Amino acid sequence: MRHLALLAATTLAGCTVGPNYAGPPAVASDAAARGTFVRANDAALTPTPGLARWWDALGDAQLTALVDQSLANSPTIDQATARIREAQALLSQQRASRYPSISTNLSYLHAQLPGSSLTGAGGDGAAQGGTGQQQAPSSLQIDNFNLGLTASWEPDLFGAKRRGVEQARAMIEARFADLADAQVSLSAQVAQAYVNLRDVQARIQLNDRSAQLQQRQVALAQQRYDRGTASLLDVERLQNQLESTRADAIPLAAQRDGYLNELAVYTGRTPGALDAVLTPGAPVPLPPASVPIGDPAALIAQRPDVRSAERALAANTAAIGVNKAKELPGVRLLGLLGLGGSSPGDIFDFGKLTTLAAPMLSYNLLDFGAARAKTRQAEAQRDTADAQYRQTVLDALRDAEDALSRFGNTRAQLGQLGRAEASAARAARLNAQRVSAGTSTVSEQLDIERQQLSAAIAVAQTKAQLTNAFIAVNKALGLGWNTQTTRMQKL
Repeated sequence: MRHLALLAATTLAGCTVGPNYAGPPAVASDAAARGTFVRANDAALTPTPGLARWWDALGDAQLTALVDQSLANSPTIDQATARIREAQALLSQQRASRYPSISTNLSYLHAQLPGSSLTGAGGDGAAQGGTGQQQAPSSLQIDNFNLGLTASWEPDLFGAKRRGVEQARAMIEARFADLADAQVSLSAQVAQAYVNLRDVQARIQLNDRSAQLQQRQVALAQQRYDRGTASLLDVERLQNQLESTRADAIPLAAQRDGYLNELAVYTGRTPGALDAVLTPGAPVPLPPASVPIGDPAALIAQRPDVRSAERALAANTAAIGVNKAKELPGVRLLGLLGLGGSSPGDIFDFGKLTTLAAPMLSYNLLDFGAARAKTRQAEAQRDTADAQYRQTVLDALRDAEDALSRFGNTRAQLGQLGRAEASAARAARLNAQRVSAGTSTVSEQLDIERQQLSAAIAVAQTKAQLTNAFIAVNKALGLGWNTQTTRMQKL
């Protein structure tokens, strides 16, 4: 008991070497103190916390269903979830290494060893009974039965195992942040693919309308040519425009099929599985009139990639202590209890109990600086993680500012194009009145309607760009990750 008490006192007196993690470095403190984004100057942007399920604000039930299906079924999410389980298993290993290990074994040994002659080495045949023959050498047979317990323990004198547990915990938290980041990226990718699909479907319809208008112009030009009031060049020029418009529909169809395949894969299905559901066109969903964005400090706190980088920094800091402790002496305790003998019954005879205790002190006196080099390597990896964290924060702020700028400018552009479309529509109506009064031609009317259609195409494309800018804003803010909280808690 005295030895155990001494060992416990020695263990408790051990220290934990290596630096203690004091939190991430201060980055972009001016942005946090400002309390608002520089590019958040659009009236639609409000300085309130963003919505976790931001896609619900688009008011498109089909989009909401696709995002929810992707978060539930995508292999990308399953990969991130598996990495969490891997990190949790590593933590269990690190915790278990702090305690003694005990193993049991039951063994049977049979050995047959060659013996020597029953007589001495010297003498002649007469001295050996007068027969002149030697007796055959005998062999020795050994049987041994053993039941034993073996125990080993390495006290954590300098905190290597405690630092290992600290490192493993930080890595688990980093893997949870990676899962959240995968959810943020996936929800944005699904929404962008859906918006692009609706955009290209609308452009296919508008292209068909443009081809119909141009077909009418070709027919009118042909009639005028037949009457001798137009040249064949006019007919060919309009026919060339018509063929170019029809050719534009071919890559649009390829884009449509690509987005259909993309959405199917995002939801964990094979390409073509969603064609029947999504092939009928639908309007591009538009952002709400008010878009909550929060502030830079909230972005730094909630963006999953920033949290993952911070936890990686904590894990690398703990790794320094793990390697530093390996430079110092180590103690290992070995123990053995065994019962056994030459017969099976001996393993139940406590009178034949064998005990062995073997404390060992080890210290690498000469490793030519290898252990110290590993510590310096861990310190360099910590510094790399520090720099990566600072870069991640700056990149996150830049992403947010860029996305906010695109959203505000695209929204202003859409307003301008909307006014141009309204003007083109008024011009078409006025000229139609002139055609009825006989002061304008049908050909002029078709030209004006083509201009109106071009304005409508520009508006449709800009609407898709605005919604994609809205999606980019929410992705840059790191929103959309806490929709899988229940799933994460089950890990």
